[in-house]
Amino acid sequence: MTDRDLRFAAVIAAIDAANADDPRRVRVGEDELPFEVAYARRMTERLAAMYPEASELLRIAARGQHVRRFDVPRERYAEGREGYNEWRRACREHHAACLAEAMAGHGYDAAEIARVGMLVKKEQLKKDKESQALENVVDVVFLEHYFEEFDRKYAHYEDAKIVDIVAKTLRKMSPKGHRAALALDLAERPRRLVLAAIEREAATLAKMAAHAVD
Repeated sequence: MTDRDLRFAAVIAAIDAANADDPRRVRVGEDELPFEVAYARRMTERLAAMYPEASELLRIAARGQHVRRFDVPRERYAEGREGYNEWRRACREHHAACLAEAMAGHGYDAAEIARVGMLVKKEQLKKDKESQALENVVDVVFLEHYFEEFDRKYAHYEDAKIVDIVAKTLRKMSPKGHRAALALDLAERPRRLVLAAIEREAATLAKMAAHAVD
């Protein structure tokens, strides 16, 4: 392995070690894993499937997308949209700081660290190819692995509200993300809701596709 390979492997290991502290557990096949360890692996797997040419820094950002998210519990912030947005901003800053510490400790320079920070903070979405790629992966992972749980949690919502939430997710994605989402082997209800959102947003998504950075 080259020195570059070694430092990359060391940062990935550091992210996984940090996520191993997550007290939440989730079953993945035969294994019970810390929640964020499972999420990070799913991000890496989906990135490799959608973007096999992904750069080293994009791969770090994908693996560390939620690094130590359990340090910033949602309950610390007010209910409602304003509290949710404040929590999300705090999470992004925390993820970027954790990744900066891990990367600096393994020889990455300031520009590389800043680049990964920009990606995990969702800056330059719709303008930067890697930022858009990461958003696509995040959203496809959500639909594939977490949407059904989200739907159950908010079973009191009318379908129209769930469709609206899915539509907002679709608007953050690019055509490549939409194609990956449609290729998922979703259960009947999630697929119906995704298709309803796509149908509702067809005109908007078509306009956005004309300017996509894919």
